[in-house]
Amino acid sequence: RCGEFDVAPSPTEYMDNLRGYIKDNRDKVVALGELGLDYDRTKFCDVDTQKKYFTLQLDLAEEFQLPLFLHSRNCADDFIKIISENRSKISGGVIHSFTGSAEEAKQYLNMGFFIGINGCSLKTEENLLAMTSIPTDRLMIETDAPWCGIRNTHAGSKHLSSSSWESKKKEKWVEGCIVKDRCEPCQITQVLEVMAAVRGEDPGDLAETMYQNTLKLFFPGENS
Repeated sequence: RCGEFDVAPSPTEYMDNLRGYIKDNRDKVVALGELGLDYDRTKFCDVDTQKKYFTLQLDLAEEFQLPLFLHSRNCADDFIKIISENRSKISGGVIHSFTGSAEEAKQYLNMGFFIGINGCSLKTEENLLAMTSIPTDRLMIETDAPWCGIRNTHAGSKHLSSSSWESKKKEKWVEGCIVKDRCEPCQITQVLEVMAAVRGEDPGDLAETMYQNTLKLFFPGENS
């Protein structure tokens, strides 16, 4: 979607369309996103374009006071700079699919964000260490399905039990199976299993805290 702002009659009109969608669906829109920067995929969108329209979209955060669902991949310096320069516009948010270092996590936490963990967050020992550095009351859990499943080559996989779902190639899929090599929503339990094992926490307690974190950010009226 790199060129959508420029393909529209004007960036202003594109923003107005986004603004109208939010206004017309305030009972359904609970966050703005996914938005951010991704320097691993600049072949799809150059750095300058990413920074320009990431910054522009933060005006919507100020206008509607909605939390942000943020993407940050291999871009920490620019991402933190843009967020810091626009922090007064932002009421909160989550850095989803976090794959950064413990130091990056600390910076995001200091800016008031939650941090979302999925299979991509559990690939290396450094990833696991960074995940354990995040306070439980600032964690969220996700799958990012159909991507970011936990693979056998991931450092986190050694913490999984032997139980799993039967998988079949998509051409031979049958009810009760998952599609081979595709992350499915049900596999969020595997993310929880790894997180709890590495952190030395009870899975049920960890799940409940992350559930309450999610309510606090996206559904504050339902937070118990």
